[in-house]
Amino acid sequence: MGFGKNAGVSSENEQTGGGAQGAPPEQLALIRESVRKAAVPRAKPRTWRGAALAPKLPVARVLVDKGVLHLDRYFDYAVPEELDADAQPGVRVRVRFGAGRGRVRDGRREGGGLIDGFLVERRAESDYSGPLAALAQVVSPEPVLGEELLGLARAVADRYAGSLADVLQLAVPPRNARAERRASPDPLPPPPAPAAGSWERYAHGPAFLAALASGGTPRAVWNALPGPGWAEELARAVAAALASGRGALVVLPDGRAVARLDAALTDVLGEGRHAVLTADAGPEKRYGQWLAVRRGSVRAVIGTRAAMFAPVRDLGLVALWDDGDDSHSEQHAPQPHAREVLLLRAAQDRCAFLLGGWSCTVEAAQLVERGWAKPLVAGREQLRAAAPLVRTVGDEDLARDEAARAARLPTLAWQAVRDGLRHGPVLVQVPRRGYVPRMACAVCRAPARCRHCSGPLEGQEAGAASRCGWCGREEAGWHCPECGSFRLRAQVVGARRTAEELGRAFPAVPVRTSGREHVLDTVPGAPALVVSTPGAEPVAEGGYAAALLLDGWAMLGRPDLRAGEDALRRWIAAAALVRPQSAGGTVVVVAEPTLRPVQALVRWDPVGHAVRELGERAELGFPPVSRMAAVSGPAEAVAEFLGAVELPGEAEVLGPVPLPVTAVGRARRPGAPPPGEQWERALVRVPPGRGAALTSALKAAQAARMARGGANGATRVWVRVDPPDIG
Repeated sequence: MGFGKNAGVSSENEQTGGGAQGAPPEQLALIRESVRKAAVPRAKPRTWRGAALAPKLPVARVLVDKGVLHLDRYFDYAVPEELDADAQPGVRVRVRFGAGRGRVRDGRREGGGLIDGFLVERRAESDYSGPLAALAQVVSPEPVLGEELLGLARAVADRYAGSLADVLQLAVPPRNARAERRASPDPLPPPPAPAAGSWERYAHGPAFLAALASGGTPRAVWNALPGPGWAEELARAVAAALASGRGALVVLPDGRAVARLDAALTDVLGEGRHAVLTADAGPEKRYGQWLAVRRGSVRAVIGTRAAMFAPVRDLGLVALWDDGDDSHSEQHAPQPHAREVLLLRAAQDRCAFLLGGWSCTVEAAQLVERGWAKPLVAGREQLRAAAPLVRTVGDEDLARDEAARAARLPTLAWQAVRDGLRHGPVLVQVPRRGYVPRMACAVCRAPARCRHCSGPLEGQEAGAASRCGWCGREEAGWHCPECGSFRLRAQVVGARRTAEELGRAFPAVPVRTSGREHVLDTVPGAPALVVSTPGAEPVAEGGYAAALLLDGWAMLGRPDLRAGEDALRRWIAAAALVRPQSAGGTVVVVAEPTLRPVQALVRWDPVGHAVRELGERAELGFPPVSRMAAVSGPAEAVAEFLGAVELPGEAEVLGPVPLPVTAVGRARRPGAPPPGEQWERALVRVPPGRGAALTSALKAAQAARMARGGANGATRVWVRVDPPDIG
C-alpha cells in the first residue's frame, strides 16, 4: 500500500458535495416572482434616497443572517460612496430587511429593521430593476468570510438540507472588537520533517508521514494501538503537514483529548505553532485564536467540533479522532457531523485525510471498503505487545457463581480487583451515573413507575425512598401493578452506588468517581478504585493495573442500530487505558461472551467487527450504505409534510411511528417532542448515490412550508439528515 498524492478513489462526498462557487441562488418559494423579474431589463443600481453610490461595483450581494430556508439566498443592496472602502467581500454588514410575509422584495424597501449579514460579492449591476436599499453599516472591515469557507458552508448546508446562514453561525465565531484590534504575530517558518517515532509500530506509518511531509495527500483510516501514544502520533502527523509548507486541522471529541494533543504538539513543535479552538474558551480568546488562523499567523489548529470550520490557510491535512463519539455531532441546525464536514473539506481542498481511533466505526470501514482511504493498522505482534488480557463473565458463569448471586461482582472480577490493587489503580466502568438510576419489581421485573406521571423510579442512597426521575416526587409506598409485590430491585446500578459497594468491600483503598458532574482528567499511579461512566475515564499514571466493565447488557440491549458498535467503542476506550498483558494488565467484561461485540473485544478486533456490521447493513439497506433522513413532529404535520415533499422515485418511507414522550423538566434534544406532547417520526431512505436528491427535496419542501405558514409553523416539523439515533 502506498500513500501518494492522489491515493484512493472519489467518494460520494466528492461527487455530490455541492455548493459550487457562483451557482445561481435558490429561489425556493419565490419562483413566480423571479420569473416575472427575469423579463425586466436590468437597470443601474439606485437607492430610494438617491444617495451617492460607490463609483465602481456599486452593488453588494449580501447573505442576511436569517436561518430560514425560504430566504436561503443572496440579496442585493446599494453601496454608498462613504462605505466603498470598507465594504469588501467577506466583511460583516448591517442592512435593512423587510418584515411581513408577502411584502419582502429582496430587502429593497424603506421599511424593515436592521439585521446582520455578510457581504459576499461586489457587482456592477443588479438583476433587480427597482431601487435598492443601501447598506446601513459595515460592522468591521475585517474580512471573515473567504471564498473557501463560503463554499464549504454551502456544501454543508446542501448536505444536511439546512440554510447557509445557520451553517455560518457555526463556522464564524461572534465578533470581539478587542481581539480584532489586536495584531496577530508573524507566521513562523515551516518546521523540519519529524521522525517517524512510534508510527514505526504501524506497517505503513512511516510511509504515511513521508507522503505528508513531501506535499502528498494520503487518506487513511487509522486503528490506533492501545495506550497513550495516540496523541504523540497525531502531533507528528501535524508536524509532517506543516513541514510541507501547508496547514493542518485536527478535531477531537472533548476538552480532555484536546489538552493531551495540545501538550504533545508543544513537545513536538514548540510554542506558538498551533491554535486551540474550543467552545469552552472565552469569546475574546476564541475569536483571537480564530483570527490568527484566518490571517495566516498560525497554520495548525486543534479543537473540538467548534474547530471543524476553522479557516486554515493552504490546508494540507484534516484529521479526526474517535469519530464514533456523539460529541462530534453538532446539536444546532443543521446538525452536521464533524466527520462529514472534514470529508467535504478533504474533497474541496484536495488535502490529506486521517480518521483515527482505538475502535472503528462502520462509516470508517466504508471509506476503506470503497477504496477512498487506506487502512493504517499495526500487525498482530505489535497489538499483542500493547493490549491487555481480556476475560469475560457471562450468564452461565454468573448462575454458577455464589459470590455473583450475593453481590454485584462475580468471583473472577473480584479477584481481578484484588490482584490489580496490589500493583496500581483499578478502573471500574459503569454504564450509568447516579446511585440506582432505574428500579424494577423484584418478582416480575416490570419497570417501576411513578403513580403521578408514570416516570421511571430511581433508587437513592441507603434508607431513602425511591424518587421519580421525571417529576421528582418520592415514592415510599410503591407496589407493582402487575403482580402486587412491594419489593424493588435495581435494573442498572449507577456509579455512586457502585463506588459505595466497592468502598465497603475494600475499606483500606481510596475510591474516586468520574462522571458527568465531575470528570477527572488523571489519577495517580497508586492503588485506588476509580469508578467511571463511559467516556469519563481518567488517564492513570503508568496505566491501570486492571479494569472491570460492568453491566455490559445495559449497553448492548439499547434499542439502537449502533448499540453493539457503541458498546465495543466504549469498552475499548476503557481497556486502552490498561497496562499491556506483559505488565499484568487485565480487563474483565461482564457480558455474554458469545455476542459479537464481546468477541471483538476479546480478540481486540474492532475493524473486523465494523466490516461485518457494514456487510449486514448493506444487505438490510441501513446507513451508512443508504442515506436516511428523519422527519418528526405532530402526526398531522408529519403527514402533511410527507404528502407535499417531492421525493426521488427510489425513496422509501418507513413509518410514521410514535416517539417516546419527553420527560417533564428534562432538556429537550433537537427533534425531540416538547414535554408532554406526542410526536411521530418517519424515516425516509434512499439508495447510494441519491443522497443529494433526497436532501434537495426535503429542503425545498421545508422552505415552501415556511414560506406559506411562517417560521413558527414550520418548526413543528423537524428534518434531520443521517440521524445518529435510529432505533
